[in-house]
Amino acid sequence: MTLPDYLSGLKAPVADETDAVDLPVTGTLPDDLTGRYFRNGPNPLPGRDPGHWFTGDGMLHGVRLRDGRAEWYRNRWVRTRRLEGAPFVGPEGVDLTATPANTSVIRHAGRIMALVEVGLPYEMTPDLETVGPCDFGGRLTTAMTAHPKEDPVTGELHFFGYGFVPPYLTYHRLSATGELVESRVVDVPGPTMIHDFAVTERHVLWLDLPVVFDLELLGAGMPYRWDEAYGARLGVMPRDGGATHWYDIDPCYVFHVGNAYEDEYGRIVLDAVRYPRAGFAALWSGIGGSADPAASAAASGGAYLHRWTLDPATGALREEPLDDRSVEFPTFDETRLGRSSRFLYTVTDDAVVKYDTRTGTSQVRDVGGAPGEAVYVPAPGARAEDDGRLLSIVTDHSGDGSELLVLDAADLEFVASVRLPRRVPLGFHGRWLED
Repeated sequence: MTLPDYLSGLKAPVADETDAVDLPVTGTLPDDLTGRYFRNGPNPLPGRDPGHWFTGDGMLHGVRLRDGRAEWYRNRWVRTRRLEGAPFVGPEGVDLTATPANTSVIRHAGRIMALVEVGLPYEMTPDLETVGPCDFGGRLTTAMTAHPKEDPVTGELHFFGYGFVPPYLTYHRLSATGELVESRVVDVPGPTMIHDFAVTERHVLWLDLPVVFDLELLGAGMPYRWDEAYGARLGVMPRDGGATHWYDIDPCYVFHVGNAYEDEYGRIVLDAVRYPRAGFAALWSGIGGSADPAASAAASGGAYLHRWTLDPATGALREEPLDDRSVEFPTFDETRLGRSSRFLYTVTDDAVVKYDTRTGTSQVRDVGGAPGEAVYVPAPGARAEDDGRLLSIVTDHSGDGSELLVLDAADLEFVASVRLPRRVPLGFHGRWLED
């Protein structure tokens, strides 16, 4: 029997949970890297076929670093109601706790949460044990995106929830202390898959794009498909209230944004990884999604770093590609989130790519395997935007093993690597949680 792409090769799930201590280190781990690196991703239970890569049961992989040592590695399934067999859609409607919680992990107001965009977050302990679903005292009644944005100045956490019944899109804001203090419905024409968004100092940016919910696909993995007729647009919503202004853009899809900010002229700049229709079709059909017949003949290519510049004063819009290299998972120094920034870090099949968006240049570091998202960690007292390190789990292309790789963010030079006791399947998003 031939396994689907999302259950084989580098994506093949591991069958159990394990622990290891005193991991071997090559190079020298900086003493100031003291904390935990957590990485989330889909890992279906043995014998379970979720029908799509994005819907496999969530598993967190964790590495504990302290004083130049790699003290432990462990992996744990997020013990959601979905893992226990509860249906997402049942006789009484949608169960926001019956989700895989498989996409990202964050810490806000002291609470560690595993996230997926179709349901509630699941609180986790620092040792990767599951506490349970979190609805912020009953105030959160929608799903929560896997890509919330924490304002580095106010400490507030901005996020949203989308769904396949009205309201299709709802904006939420947590205080710095973790209280849900605002929920605001955003009017959009219909149910679309909104994976990410952006926040600037004064605005929230929405991506209303032509990947739509299709009831006929319900129960078949991810019930979303490309719909050219839906159109594509970016929305600019004032953070302090007021109507959202929409800008029509060329049809595309965006899973992940980099940074966004207002420039010195008041224009809004958004950098993101853009999928043209054929690139989206190639990815989507390969991981279990509904095929796009109109794009199937040209279903090749990938996703490319792109910039949109929006001018609220004139209503003008400019789109421009920043590179022709296929990349994903853009990251940056999140202490600059929503403010002007210069560097973006992305990954390809075998390399980490650093972009200087000011000069238009890039650096490439071949890492000898398949890298995961490269998480930027500022050095203590960092004096430059790229004064820090990048952390990425890299898996051998042969699938034999994995390591936690540490690179210097300034020049992408090798700093250290931690050999992990097992192969880590390709997954989604990581987070460095400093002690």
